[in-house]
Amino acid sequence: MDVATIARMLQQGWLTTVPLALCSVLVLAVMIERFLRYRGVEKGTRELTRSVVEALGKRDHSTANALCQTAKTPVAQIFREGLAWKNIALEDLERILATSRQENTAELRRGLWVIGTIGSLAPFIGLFGTVVGIMKAFHQIATEGSGGFEVVASGISEALIATAVGLGVAIVALAFYNYLNVKVGLINNGFARACERLVQALLYVESSAHPATPTRAQETGHGHPLPA
Repeated sequence: MDVATIARMLQQGWLTTVPLALCSVLVLAVMIERFLRYRGVEKGTRELTRSVVEALGKRDHSTANALCQTAKTPVAQIFREGLAWKNIALEDLERILATSRQENTAELRRGLWVIGTIGSLAPFIGLFGTVVGIMKAFHQIATEGSGGFEVVASGISEALIATAVGLGVAIVALAFYNYLNVKVGLINNGFARACERLVQALLYVESSAHPATPTRAQETGHGHPLPA
């Protein structure tokens, strides 16, 4: 089929192809915005974690705080939350970091519901166009008083193009929705590992600052903090 034929078929099923076209634009816009948002987050998380842990290992809190203030990656906000608290129990610090991590992960998921919703609704929009096309085909049969391919061709072609477009939009939307969800999951796992490194570094600093006092770090063992 040439472009003119496809355009004519899309025009026939305008009742469903126009809404699906708008949905496609919306999916594309959200997808591009999220791709740009996620770009470099995992790498930035690893680099910032490594730098902050090294600074804390040298007992240089000012440098660690400065790194978190200037970094653009979301984990910087999580680290700022953790470094802002002093002399608190390990369980409390972990809860603070977990809450901040959940807030940042929720922000990363912003907009994904749009892609998921469109992916779920697109086949039903196409099915609606299919039903309308078949209704037109039967109406033409009733009007003409006889059947035949020439009579029902227009209605059937509208039904088929509506189904095809709806399935096409749904396949693309759901594929990107699943991919972006997996991407957010990987980023969230990186946040969790980064928070563990931060807690280990803070425990090391605490144990080295008070070697004569049995602290949490002494109970769990000594050692230098590992880089991210």
